[in-house]
Amino acid sequence: MRRKFDSADFLSKLGTGKTIVRCLKGQKLFSQGDPADAVFYVQNGKVKMTVTSEGGKEAVVALVETGSFFGEGCLNGQSRRLATASALTDVSAMRISKVEMLRVLKDEPAFAARFVTYLLERNTRVEEDLVDHLFNSSEKRLARVLLLLGNFGKDQEPEPILPDVSQEMLAEMVGTTRSRINYFMNKFRKLGFIDYNGTLEVHNSLLNVILRD
Repeated sequence: MRRKFDSADFLSKLGTGKTIVRCLKGQKLFSQGDPADAVFYVQNGKVKMTVTSEGGKEAVVALVETGSFFGEGCLNGQSRRLATASALTDVSAMRISKVEMLRVLKDEPAFAARFVTYLLERNTRVEEDLVDHLFNSSEKRLARVLLLLGNFGKDQEPEPILPDVSQEMLAEMVGTTRSRINYFMNKFRKLGFIDYNGTLEVHNSLLNVILRD
């Protein structure tokens, strides 16, 4: 009888085509333009995904947290990385070669289902981000980003937002200026929606900004 496949075990232990990559805060896991030859799974920490224009302007396109995959574009014919992945905190990630990832997706239905679920959830997030940018004010977009960073609406307990998430980074994610971010952050703090105490803490009451007409 075939042994039951354990996805958690697969994503935590070394094996054929799998290595564990550990990066200190600020180090890069890969750079824009590097060969796209592996998928990564974040075991611990948070990863910042950025793109840089030909003119040298950098933009944050995603923050990847513990329990998430990134770099999966290699499975869809992407030969070069379209973004740079940097450790926002100290990070431990499983690097799974493209060959091994394709094998396990083909041979292990349970793992394939888990991976497809992740892709669908991320696709929904991308669609929500697009709608957010098209129809919501920068104030509502900022509130949504802060709630997402604080894990509201997820299974995990809400957590303080890292101090490394600067106003400049928030401005890039929201699509506005740093001065506007500073204005809204001060407004949210005065209203009791957020607190600063070494780290940034977001309260459930910030949902009022999103729900407000």
